[in-house]
Amino acid sequence: MNRYERWNVLLELIAEQGQLDVVETARKLDVSTATVRRDFDGLAAQQLLTRTRGGAAAHSVSYDLPLRYKVAQHAPEKQRIGAAAAALVEAGSTVGLNGGTTTTEVARALGLRGDLGRDQRGPALTVVTNALNIAHELVVRPHLHVVTTGGSARAQSYELVGPVATDMLERIALDVAIIGVDALDASHGASANNEGEAAVSQLMAAKARSVIVVADGSKLGRKAFARIMPLNRLNILVTDETAPSEEVTRFSEAGVRVIQV
Repeated sequence: MNRYERWNVLLELIAEQGQLDVVETARKLDVSTATVRRDFDGLAAQQLLTRTRGGAAAHSVSYDLPLRYKVAQHAPEKQRIGAAAAALVEAGSTVGLNGGTTTTEVARALGLRGDLGRDQRGPALTVVTNALNIAHELVVRPHLHVVTTGGSARAQSYELVGPVATDMLERIALDVAIIGVDALDASHGASANNEGEAAVSQLMAAKARSVIVVADGSKLGRKAFARIMPLNRLNILVTDETAPSEEVTRFSEAGVRVIQV
């Protein structure tokens, strides 16, 4: 396990447990205590945790795993999901994308679609996003017209949130919204860990004629703090083969088209 992989694991553990001990963590990761201490020091230097005597603790503020340390989680599945969702988008559409690792893969797949060439009538796609990293990746694609919402940036997800973002979304219409979520449950619907992100995603979905949720199997059958939308607002779910079969059945029975890749 290299340092990057260890840091992913450590941040996940501290997000779940709130506090970690050097000796116990070293045993769990099968590395030396000196390695764990160096890892804790490195993460503390980036203000991702707080060093304590004999270990580390999550910050006192609400803790969320930063996007740059989520990238490696379920990466192959997210790439397949992204490609499958991007393939559903028709040329000439106006597409809404919220932030997250899976929607980032959707954006990359849209940027690489060879059939989307600029014609004389304008861009092949208009992409509206509140994610700074997605806008940064897509703005160099000449066949895409990229529009950002504006708003206050969240360091954890690179998403723009708040009244500036929602005011902008109130003024537009989308053909399709592709929404990444932290959790998706048949009874509770789609939800996110942060209420600001949920509010933007909710409005983005409300402004679209069709809503696609992209979520790997680990997100299904779970609930997060802030609800984005009920299940009856969702048209298509793109997930992977690890999705629990009982959850897939529940979504299908509720009228959601489920695509597994």
